[in-house]
Amino acid sequence: MGTMLTLSLAFTLLGPNLAPTKPLMRDFIGLNVHTVLFKPDLYAPVARVLRNYHPVEWDLGQDPGQPTTFPMARNGVDWASLYGGWAKAGYTIHATLQVESVPATKWSDPAKQAFAYGRAFAETFGPSGKVPSIASVEIGNEPVEFDDATYRTVFESMAKGVHAGDPKLRILPCAVALGKEDKYARDIAALKGLEGLYDALNLHVYAFKELWPKWTRSFPEDPSIDYLKRVRAMIAWRNKNASGKPVWVTEFGWDASTQSPPGTGEGSGFVQNTDLEQARYLVRSLLVFSAMDVERAFVFFFNDDDAPSLHAASGITRKFVPKPSFHALAHLQQTLGDYRFHAKVAETPNQVYAYEYRAPGKDAVLAVWSPTGSERTAEVRLNIGKRKVVRAERMALRAGEPERVEAKVLSDGRVLMVAGESPIFLWVR
Repeated sequence: MGTMLTLSLAFTLLGPNLAPTKPLMRDFIGLNVHTVLFKPDLYAPVARVLRNYHPVEWDLGQDPGQPTTFPMARNGVDWASLYGGWAKAGYTIHATLQVESVPATKWSDPAKQAFAYGRAFAETFGPSGKVPSIASVEIGNEPVEFDDATYRTVFESMAKGVHAGDPKLRILPCAVALGKEDKYARDIAALKGLEGLYDALNLHVYAFKELWPKWTRSFPEDPSIDYLKRVRAMIAWRNKNASGKPVWVTEFGWDASTQSPPGTGEGSGFVQNTDLEQARYLVRSLLVFSAMDVERAFVFFFNDDDAPSLHAASGITRKFVPKPSFHALAHLQQTLGDYRFHAKVAETPNQVYAYEYRAPGKDAVLAVWSPTGSERTAEVRLNIGKRKVVRAERMALRAGEPERVEAKVLSDGRVLMVAGESPIFLWVR
């Protein structure tokens, strides 16, 4: 048993006319997917917002000068059927247009070619298009081989093409960062002066404690890593330089495989997380991001083939069989999908996090957990005044009814519970 923690909570009714300041969690929780491999029925319990990796090469081949054949891809994929089917199934779709799938050297006239592609895509798939299915586009994912000047030209021209094709289609740049943090994120300074062409900022953040060759990932609240610090820093930059632009975390995740890395050679030092850790850290990340000024957060990844290497075991399903993380995220969606983040009740590193979520006409929900990377538990006493806990359950790890948790009402009106690394949800009336 860990430390005894006493928290005093004050509850007030959510007024019916209170303007919402946070997205509904069902609009906040996103999932990264990949085209024809995605199974919309399987993942419906987890997320209703998708970020799809859309290879531009499928539409243009290796010659960006060719006209598009929308709604068909040049390689035969029927985007109208694929995107239209997802939209009909109730998904909101964000398309990551992977311009880097066509090498930078192939863009012989990047300004003209990028404009034409952006316009054709928006005219076909934008909210006002012939096959209205895409809510927003990201111009490039991680265009590593594009220098700053080339990427700026492609981004500016494609964004203008998108606006010409359908001004209702939102636009994001590729993954950005403050400075040259690594080769995978573009320094936001490279887009200086183009703030009017994008509608949100795009971050990829991973909880690395150690990079190559181990790629060790820590727990999300770890104060010694830059995982949350990078998001906070981008929000601060946005406030100063691009006021009003939402911040999206479009990639975050943990690798969890049943296989061991090779004993020798490349990849032998790779450190992965357990299925339980992956489930905990994904849910806790979404909770923490929801408390920040972040509009959406997308889990990486939807499925994997159980390969013990970097980003190759990040799926919430393993060969399309749900992992514990799948069930944990489905439980989070079921629990908080209709709710918005309301307030931080407690946020003390290495001790306890407790957040409150609200929905009109429903019981308030508290999410409470121990924010470490251990199996630590701690007694927590919650002063909820004259209210009562009507239900308490732990984050689910399997199908079926989640584990119920004891929340004992003491004589002084406080509720006693034991918080652990897996978040506990309390319904308070």
